[in-house]
Amino acid sequence: MNKHPGVRRKMVSVATAIAKLTRTIGYAMAWLCLAMVITTCIVVFQRYWLEAGSIRMQESITFMHALIFMLAAAYTLEAGGHVRVDIFYAHMTPAGKAWVNIIGTLVLLLPFSGFLLWSSWDYVAISWQIREASPEAGGLPYPFLPIMKSAIPMTAFMLTLQGIALMLDSLTTLNTRARATT
Repeated sequence: MNKHPGVRRKMVSVATAIAKLTRTIGYAMAWLCLAMVITTCIVVFQRYWLEAGSIRMQESITFMHALIFMLAAAYTLEAGGHVRVDIFYAHMTPAGKAWVNIIGTLVLLLPFSGFLLWSSWDYVAISWQIREASPEAGGLPYPFLPIMKSAIPMTAFMLTLQGIALMLDSLTTLNTRARATT
């Protein structure tokens, strides 16, 4: 790979494009956090000052929270915010960190994402087939529940993409370090 700077540029370009997509979704989830807070305030105001309530608004808060948690997972990975044992990682060289990232992605992240995608596929498909709606009277109608459930395989897909970007960045780091030592 040292002899092919075009491959290195392509790896950096792909990793950058994935990171940009991940950040865009992450920023959208930040705005969804604001919408969730505003909706929560409205529900509280309605309940305690107007003595009224809305099951749909309460369910929408739960759905927004779920979407934020699931769709921001890849952004959190991109930002380096996932839990890891920094006792060792923090003191590693860039090459050591690159190897940990590559091995962790191949051994942990990609199998987890594959399992999440595989195990959620039928669950989501059935929800769409039966046109699932809220079981609560006055709850959110179809298609809100299937859309929310569709975020599960989307989470797996986005984590896989971000894992690929992390591996490409790590391979670029290893390639750069190898070229510097030769």
